[in-house]
Amino acid sequence: MTSIAPAADTLTPERLRAWAWHKQGLDGSLQGKTSEEVLDHAGWARSVGGANPYLTLFARAGISREQADKDVKALRIHELPTARGCTYVLGQGDYAWALQIGRDAAIAPFKVLARLGVERGEITLLEGEVEHALKESSEPMDPKQLRDVLGDSVRSLGEEGKKKGASTTLPTALGLLQAEGRIRRVPINGRLDQQRYAYTNWGLSPSDMDDDGARRLLLERYLRWTGGATFKQTQWFTAFTVAQSKAALAAIGAMEVTTASGDVLWMLPADVERLADFEEPGEEQIQLLAGTDSLVLHRRNSADMFADADKGKKVLDTTLALQADLPDHPILDRGRIIGLWQYDPGEERIAAWTFEAPTAAVSQRIAQVEAWIRDELGDFRSFSLDSPASRQVRIGALDAAAGR
Repeated sequence: MTSIAPAADTLTPERLRAWAWHKQGLDGSLQGKTSEEVLDHAGWARSVGGANPYLTLFARAGISREQADKDVKALRIHELPTARGCTYVLGQGDYAWALQIGRDAAIAPFKVLARLGVERGEITLLEGEVEHALKESSEPMDPKQLRDVLGDSVRSLGEEGKKKGASTTLPTALGLLQAEGRIRRVPINGRLDQQRYAYTNWGLSPSDMDDDGARRLLLERYLRWTGGATFKQTQWFTAFTVAQSKAALAAIGAMEVTTASGDVLWMLPADVERLADFEEPGEEQIQLLAGTDSLVLHRRNSADMFADADKGKKVLDTTLALQADLPDHPILDRGRIIGLWQYDPGEERIAAWTFEAPTAAVSQRIAQVEAWIRDELGDFRSFSLDSPASRQVRIGALDAAAGR
């Protein structure tokens, strides 16, 4: 039976924001779920050495940093390179096929090495020596330790290599081994919000599906996570070719649904039926999220999350709704961005600016997240090179906008 799409004029920006909010489990529907269940439902959490994975789990299910770290240690969740070669934190049921999706990105650096005179056989030999070194070690080894042990097997590529982003042959070998599930990266201090890693052997069993099957599965998951996306958005997330994308969408039976603004969303048939019966929440549902949260990043559509009256809002002369990525973290109510925030570790507080005077629910949630960051994280970094010092200009701008 074919699902009947809701009338286009009913799919207003407000309704679609609330729908995406619900699909992401930000409405409280994931409370009590495990880390793996949250990531399966809401989607993989982007990890760039920042705190987004922790806030992803805390916002949706109240999961503590301590529990998330335990889940990482137990390999219930793990950070792996996958779609577009980007790293995400995902659940253990997805490891093999997610690595399969990211395999081409892991192979790409070898093209640079080939132009520098490195043959594939040399990298293959180095891969074997890396695995042997890790097998002989009682502890995970970081890149420096591996270089020391492997000696001349790791070739320096000189100034020309540095210019091309490949100073030695070791990173390419490590990337290929990780993409095949033969080794894995281990956070040196067990934390996800940093980028200091060691490596250990793994031996993950490969996926039992072909590449077409993996692409179909990723697009099915992506549409389930987002509740619907444009063709351009699916391509941005997956990096599939047009032909690959069309084939995968057809294989999963995705439907085209026209919205009130004229956009065409691809949706799963089951979600089309659910959307027809979906009722927008009547009461506030406030969340503070990272700028790289799945709600924002999976479709890279933060501009759609501003109310019309707020699309001209500026910080430091930057019009927020015109940016591909938010310059600060969002404060949201049922999918609508109502303000921005940053964390100031020096004062142990959240610097927040809401477009309207904050309600009691907004103030309460800010206080809750502020206490969680202070007590469990110590700071909230956006990415690995983010620091309290580099954040001060933005904190000052938010304070000024809020009249602090």
